[in-house]
Amino acid sequence: MTSRNTVQRTIIAGALRELANHPTADEVYEAVHEEHPTIGRATVYRTLGRLADEGAIGRVRINNGADRFDHRPFAHYHVRCVRCGRVDDVMIPLLSSEVDEAAARASGYQIDGHSLQFDGVCPACQASEARSA
Repeated sequence: MTSRNTVQRTIIAGALRELANHPTADEVYEAVHEEHPTIGRATVYRTLGRLADEGAIGRVRINNGADRFDHRPFAHYHVRCVRCGRVDDVMIPLLSSEVDEAAARASGYQIDGHSLQFDGVCPACQASEARSA
């Protein structure tokens, strides 16, 4: 069941699209709050959660960090900078369902899907390190 399209929902989804940088819920709230101070933090968090649950946006679960939200709802991978925390898309072919089947056989779990996060140093941090070396 999808939620009704409220003004707040439209504003929050629009802010996520404009940010387009895999923001945390708090970062979306800050962007929304600047132009719409009557929209509360709880509304932003709740709306992002609902949009992600409905598949309208992506939720990027970051290892040892806050969830990020992605305006692109289709399946793809992500890379996280271990220095600054930046998160970017990695547009490579998805692993086949054989990976899920192998994990199911090896673990006894019923596998519903997988996520893959790459960790590394982003180009901006690499450049910064090169300048300071």
